[in-house]
Amino acid sequence: MPSVGQTIPHDSAVGHVTGQAYYLDDMPSMAGELHVGFVPSPIACGQLTSIEATAARAIPGVAAVYTVADVPAHNMFGPLAADEPFLADRELLYVGQPVAIVAAESRAALHHGIAAVELKYSEQPPLLALEESIAQQRFLGVERRIARGGEIDAELRKSPHRLSGTFHIGGQEQFYLESQAAIAYPGEDGQMVVHSSTQNPTEIQTVVAEMLGVGFHEVVCVTKRMGGGFGGKETQAAIPAMMAALVARKTGRAARVIFDKDTDMCSTGKRHPYLVRWEVGFERDGRIHALKYDYYSNGGCSLDLSPSIMERTLLHSDNAYYIPHADFRGRICFTNLPSNTAFRGFGGPQAMAATENILESIAQHLAIDAYEVRCANVYGVTERNVTPYGQIVEKNHLPEIFDALAASSQYHARRAEIARRNANDPLTLRGLALTGMKFGISFTSKFLNQGNALVNLYTDGTVQVSTGGTEMGQGLNTKIRQLVADEFGLDPARVRLMATSTEKNNNASPTAASASTDLNGAAAVRACQQIKRRLKKFAADRLSDKAEGLTPSPRHIVFADNVVYDTRRPELRIAFGPLCDEARRERVDLGARGFFATPGIDFNRETGRGTPFFYYTQGAAAVEVAIDRFTGELTVARADLLIDIGRSINPGVDRGQIIGGFIQGMGWVTAEALTYNDKGVLLSHSPTTYKIPAITDVPIDFRLALLDNNDNVQNIRRSKAVGEPPLMLGIAAWAAVKNALSYVSAEAAASLNLPATGEEILRCLTLATAGQRPAGATSVGRSGARSN
Repeated sequence: MPSVGQTIPHDSAVGHVTGQAYYLDDMPSMAGELHVGFVPSPIACGQLTSIEATAARAIPGVAAVYTVADVPAHNMFGPLAADEPFLADRELLYVGQPVAIVAAESRAALHHGIAAVELKYSEQPPLLALEESIAQQRFLGVERRIARGGEIDAELRKSPHRLSGTFHIGGQEQFYLESQAAIAYPGEDGQMVVHSSTQNPTEIQTVVAEMLGVGFHEVVCVTKRMGGGFGGKETQAAIPAMMAALVARKTGRAARVIFDKDTDMCSTGKRHPYLVRWEVGFERDGRIHALKYDYYSNGGCSLDLSPSIMERTLLHSDNAYYIPHADFRGRICFTNLPSNTAFRGFGGPQAMAATENILESIAQHLAIDAYEVRCANVYGVTERNVTPYGQIVEKNHLPEIFDALAASSQYHARRAEIARRNANDPLTLRGLALTGMKFGISFTSKFLNQGNALVNLYTDGTVQVSTGGTEMGQGLNTKIRQLVADEFGLDPARVRLMATSTEKNNNASPTAASASTDLNGAAAVRACQQIKRRLKKFAADRLSDKAEGLTPSPRHIVFADNVVYDTRRPELRIAFGPLCDEARRERVDLGARGFFATPGIDFNRETGRGTPFFYYTQGAAAVEVAIDRFTGELTVARADLLIDIGRSINPGVDRGQIIGGFIQGMGWVTAEALTYNDKGVLLSHSPTTYKIPAITDVPIDFRLALLDNNDNVQNIRRSKAVGEPPLMLGIAAWAAVKNALSYVSAEAAASLNLPATGEEILRCLTLATAGQRPAGATSVGRSGARSN
């Protein structure tokens, strides 16, 4: 029986629950291995004048202290531009920036050595707020824009109704359970093997080689698994890997870097906070006529992936809705914070939250149900189905999803009941929202849409598979295992996914953009098909020897249930293992490398037009919340999710991804608040001060359904990506809070920012009580006069 479409356990499930799954810090220490850490900058902005390490070097157990002067070759690095320093060189850019590296025989000696290094510096006022950065024109990179339709200000003036406002969107810590980690092993002739907890082994290979001043062929990066990534290990794993490699090169000894959670949170980048200035013009039924966005993201101290993240923000500003006249612009702001980076959704969530905020605002302005506004704007199937960047939304199921979810969640009856209860309950305030999601699947940089795989078949009929994808708990290896098993007609237990290594899978794309199963799974299947063609020819000859008059015919050979047979004489069978053994003895090649490049995608950044996505994953969520009117405490009472993921390769794995993604998104929009002081010090840098969702935050009534859909014929096994899209469904929880506040006053609802923490909700309630006008939104009549 084929395993694709069946729920089989995650390949590391037993290891995870028993503690037997190896992570980097579980790897046994080698003789002479050194523990490595760094001296962080204590200030966010200033000039480094000296580093005094004499006392540190004198501490027993401290083996070495290194600074920028010890870097063999390149100190500057970055995925898009080499604008970030590995170690501080005169200029201090953020609190927690690595200034010096300490290597020691034990973790205790390392701790004492770091504390003994003395830094001298001159401090300057840091730039921390987006408003300050905008006022000073401190931008990273160039402005990006996507637009269509008429001149935007003229189109806005044509609209019967207009609203405008400023929306603040907070960042988010990835909070992977395994912190940043790397171990470097020096080899012969300057070679280096780096084991890294990274989503991007090719980048680790690259930055380590460039820092050491050697060719890429002298460095191998290996990734067995990560204890979570969520985008935070796409680029941020580079500095720990370089630290370990530098120490290994200088000392000739293995070197291990393991960040603790406080160090990790204080020194690494997060989801970008955004300031969004918006203006929308719309019809009397809520249909949007024109929409204008000016996005400002907090990039931190360097580019990192910020331009690509802003690009996806612009590409997802429509979310699930048709916008006939659009002008979306984005700038990245410099601040004295760690360089912000990838996070699940990669700029899409900020855009979708901004648009859902506008749709709620339109509904409240017109005094109609927000669901009706969303239905009026949702992409059509045969018309109103072209995005602002010119891609047709093919095989669009959004109207069907909206209708089905509204019915299954009893949306209209519950809205009526909520209105009744809010009018009579002085203690609890309730809200309900149904929001949509359309997430484009592919890297927006065309060259990244490629994958390769190595498949090795052994003479006992077992298989090893290596791909460029990395396993971070999302089930990538399990799905590829199923795909490969089905190609050969084997039980999945006979297929083993190997650790990702740059020596087996070269020039691989990062495990990101929700496309890793699409790319690496397709590449693995292509490798299997090469081997199958050879084996079918060999098996056809062998089976024809056993049956008189049976002409060898590879096209009639079938692999199933661990055996191989000819459909014309299915009783004649060869067990798969013995067939492989015989084939090897006849010098049949039992290995192959497969390659896959996503077809049909192209996007012109200069014109903002093209087809950047292979397809879209779509869905919707209906979320109900309850708020304590006196404290602002929020409870998510019920969540109904409906999502189209095509034909699921592994329903159990996919359900886990959907539920986990939704909860992570819900955490971002309702609870997770990054708090810095005026010196740029992160105050919320541990589970005691940074609130991630707990099991008690999961909605008591949680319902998930998958849309029955078989039309994604262009993708591997008609599946759809499931990694990032569910996170955006969590935005419905924020929209439900905005809906709840609308029952108190327009002022309370209009002033809500993201995340809707208890403190933020209480601020809005207090603002409404005081009768103040919010800064969040204002309305403009057709004549241009502002009105309430």
